[in-house]
Amino acid sequence: MKLDSKIPDGQLAEKWGKHKFNVKLVNPANKRKYDIIVVGTGLAGASAAASLAELGYNVKAFCFQDSPRRAHSIAAQGGINAAKNYQNDGDSVHRLFYDTIKGGDFRARESNVYRLAEVSTSIIDQCVAQGVPFAREYGGLLSNRSFGGSQVSRTFYARGQTGQQLLLGAYSALSRQIAAGKVEMFTRSEMLDVVIIDGKARGIVTRNLVTGKIESHSAHAVLLCTGGYGNVFFLSTNAMGSNVTAAWRAHKRGAFFANPCFTQIHPTCIPVSGDHQSKLTLMSESLRNDGRVWVPKAKGDKRKPQDIPEEERDYFLERKYPAFGNLVPRDIASRNAKQVCDEGRGVGTSGLAVYLDFADAIKRDSQKVVEAKYGNLFDMYQQITGENPYQMPMRIYPAVHYTMGGLWVDYNLMTTVPGLYALGEANFSDHGANRLGASALMQGLADGYFVAPYTVGDYLAAMPATKIPTDHAEFKKAEENVKGIISKLLSINGTKTVDHFHKEMGKIMWDYCGMSRDAKGLTFAKKRMQEIREEFWKNVKIVGVNEELNITLEKALRVADFLELGELMIDDAMSREESCGGHFREEYQTPEGEADRNDDKFAYVAAWEYTGDNKPENLHKEELVFENVKLSKRSYK
Repeated sequence: MKLDSKIPDGQLAEKWGKHKFNVKLVNPANKRKYDIIVVGTGLAGASAAASLAELGYNVKAFCFQDSPRRAHSIAAQGGINAAKNYQNDGDSVHRLFYDTIKGGDFRARESNVYRLAEVSTSIIDQCVAQGVPFAREYGGLLSNRSFGGSQVSRTFYARGQTGQQLLLGAYSALSRQIAAGKVEMFTRSEMLDVVIIDGKARGIVTRNLVTGKIESHSAHAVLLCTGGYGNVFFLSTNAMGSNVTAAWRAHKRGAFFANPCFTQIHPTCIPVSGDHQSKLTLMSESLRNDGRVWVPKAKGDKRKPQDIPEEERDYFLERKYPAFGNLVPRDIASRNAKQVCDEGRGVGTSGLAVYLDFADAIKRDSQKVVEAKYGNLFDMYQQITGENPYQMPMRIYPAVHYTMGGLWVDYNLMTTVPGLYALGEANFSDHGANRLGASALMQGLADGYFVAPYTVGDYLAAMPATKIPTDHAEFKKAEENVKGIISKLLSINGTKTVDHFHKEMGKIMWDYCGMSRDAKGLTFAKKRMQEIREEFWKNVKIVGVNEELNITLEKALRVADFLELGELMIDDAMSREESCGGHFREEYQTPEGEADRNDDKFAYVAAWEYTGDNKPENLHKEELVFENVKLSKRSYK
C-alpha cells in the first residue's frame, strides 16, 4: 500500500488556505443528518466535539473518566505556544515552523508543521474569548515566556495550570453543545474496538466501566482523540489511566502506527523515590527560564548544595550550549542529565538527579517575583519532597512524558482507514522525533478547533447520509471479539497481578528502549517482552467478573495492548539505524556525544501495518521532502 499524505500543491504558506477553499462543504440542512463519534475529551477531543456540534453535526463523545474535565490535558503545566510576537523579539509563523521542524530533528512533514504554526495565533484568540485566564503584563497585554528549543518568548501561560485552564475553556464549549442537545456525552465508557463496514470506519464498541455492558455506537466518521502511550513504561508523568487501547485496536483494524519508538523524555521531573510509586510528577519546563541546572564538578560529592562553592559547580547545559543554555530542547537536556549522573556526579541519595537552582533568580528578581511566576509549582514540589525550593535547589531527573509516535494520518488527519481520524497526541503528525515544550496543547487545540471541522466535512460531503444500525453483522462480530478477549482474561485465574506484569514490562522498556538504545539491548528486550506477554496470558490474576465495576479488568485490557505495542516500539527502534531527537541509538552518535542523523537512509516516517497476531508487522515508508528548510546538523551551541 502506498501512503498518500494528500499534501496540497502550492507554496508552503498558501497550502492550508487553498485547501480550506477547495474542500467540499456540507450545507447546514444536511449536517444534522450526519453522526460523528469523538473518543476522548481532552483538548483535542473536547474542542473537536464542540466545534463539530456547533457546525450542526450530531456528535457522540466518549471518555473513560467520570467527567470530561478529568482528561489528562488538565495536567499540562507550563504553557501553549503561538506565533503572536507580542514581545517584538523576532518571532513569526515561519520561525515557529522552523523551530518545530528543527526541534523534531527534521523528522516531521513541513506542510503539517507550517499549518500548526499558522493556526497557533487563532488558538490564543479563541481561548481568550472563552475566558481562559492567561497571565498578563501590567498594561493588560498577554504575557509570554520562553520554552526549550526557542530563543524567543512565545509561550502563553496561566501560572503552572495552563492545561487545566485551557481544558476548562474547551469543556465549557463542549458543555454548551451538550445542553443544546447536539452532543451526547458518554462518561465511564471505554472504546475497545472500531467497526469497519465496506472499508470505512462506521462506529465503535465500548465497555461501560460501571456495569460492564458491551455496547455499539454507529456513526459516519470516528475521531480518536485519546492521547499518548507513555504508560507503556509504567512510570511516566501520565495519569494512571492513560493508555493506548483505542489507538491500538484501531491499528489492528487497519490503521498504520507511525514512529512508535519516538518517545519524549522530559528532563524536569521529580526523581523516583522508591518501588512504591505508580507515576512520576512533572515540574514544568518553564522553570528552566529562571532555574539553573548544575551538578558538582567532582564525582561522589555528597555535600549539601549550599556548601558547594560556585567554582566547584558544573552548569553543564550553559557550558555546552551557550546560545540556548538551560533552554535547550528536552531530548538534549535529558541526555546530558543522564550523562553526568552516569559519570557519578548525580545528586541525592540515588545519585540519579541534578539540581535546578533558583538562588540567582531570587537574588536578582526577589522571591515575590519568582513566587508570582511559579508559586503553585514550588508548592507542589514541597508537598511531594518535603523540601523548600526557595531555600535549596530542586532535584530533577528525566522521565517519560510524551509520545511523538501515534497513528499515521494524512494532511486531513485521516488514518489509513477511511472515515477514521486521529487528533492530538494520538497521531504522529507534527513533532517529528522530539516535541518542543508547549507545543502539545497547541496541536491538540489546532486539530480540534481549526483542522478537523474542515477536513471531516470534506469527507462527509462525498458520503451518503444513510445510517447503519448497530444490529449490523459487523457490529455484532466486533462485540463478540471484545467479549472473547474479556472472557479469556477472566478465565486465566493465574497467580500474578496485572501491576506485576506492567512493572516488569515498563522496566524492560525503560532500560533498553528508553533514553538510549543499542542493538544488543533491543534484541534482549524483544525476547523478554515476548516472554512477559506469553506469561501474562497464562498467569495473570483478575478477580471479579465483567458485569460490574472491575478496575483490575480495565487495567488488564490496557496492559495486554501495551505488551503488543512495546514489541512494535522495539522493532521500530531497531530498524532506525540512526540517532534523532528522542531516539538515541548509542551506536550512532557524534564524537561530542550528540545525535548522529542519517538523512540519506532514514528521512522518512515509519508506518507499521498490522498483519495478524504474533506476526511481524510490515514497514511502510513515507519519504519526507524538505523544500523550505535545509537539512542540517541540529545545533544549539
